[in-house]
Amino acid sequence: MSQIAIHDVQISYPSRRGGDDFVAVRDIDLEIAEGEFVTIVGPSGCGKSTLLLAIDGLVKTSRGAIEVGGRTVTGPGQDRAMVFQEFGLLPWRTVLGNVLFGMEIAKQDRKASEARARELITLVGLGGFENHHPHELSGGMRQRVGIARALAVQPDVLLMDEPFGALDAQTREIMAGELLKIWEVERKTVLFVTHGIDEAVYLADRVIVMSKSPGRIIADIAVDLPRPRTGEVRSSPEYLRLREEVSSLLFTETSDERRVGGLAA
Repeated sequence: MSQIAIHDVQISYPSRRGGDDFVAVRDIDLEIAEGEFVTIVGPSGCGKSTLLLAIDGLVKTSRGAIEVGGRTVTGPGQDRAMVFQEFGLLPWRTVLGNVLFGMEIAKQDRKASEARARELITLVGLGGFENHHPHELSGGMRQRVGIARALAVQPDVLLMDEPFGALDAQTREIMAGELLKIWEVERKTVLFVTHGIDEAVYLADRVIVMSKSPGRIIADIAVDLPRPRTGEVRSSPEYLRLREEVSSLLFTETSDERRVGGLAA
């Protein structure tokens, strides 16, 4: 059974001008197995984030159905956790307090929750920073807290919406490597939206390529690169071939836009 199953999904919004509804995504059929790491790329405005929000239960589908763990998604649930580009940390709480937040909402045992939080803080490389506040941390460190907070509620599925988009290039590359280390330990099913072609190929078991708006899936590309992955894989012939395949598909979809630095504009 697939961990995530998306069947003939369309997501539309009423037009503010009284015309036809705006169709964000259409004809989406996708299955993701338990423990898979899948990335989604596509032109700006193609509905990547909208699709992620629908899987999380924050946006309703206009047609079709989304299932997570064999259950139809009708709203948010503890089996899913979202990590956004904006860190969204509570500024008055420490690192430990932020990671504990979801478990407190769920009214989980305090002692067990704190042990889990401390374990995750160490896993994301922030051991020793438990009592620091967000303003005392770098952008990469704040995003590590966000990942730990998402993992703390022990979701089956981790949904990541351009989580490294606000970081500088060097930190972004470091965080991609760190995320893979975390994933190797936790083995959550991950659906990761990004504009970065290199990031998409480096992280994924599969890369889903979406068309320009209204977004639909135009390619589902298997990434047969060895794991665990290190930066050296980026110079391998297979990595370069996959990168060119994704880049070519995106260039076709955005032929009237410029590609800058390997990113789909």
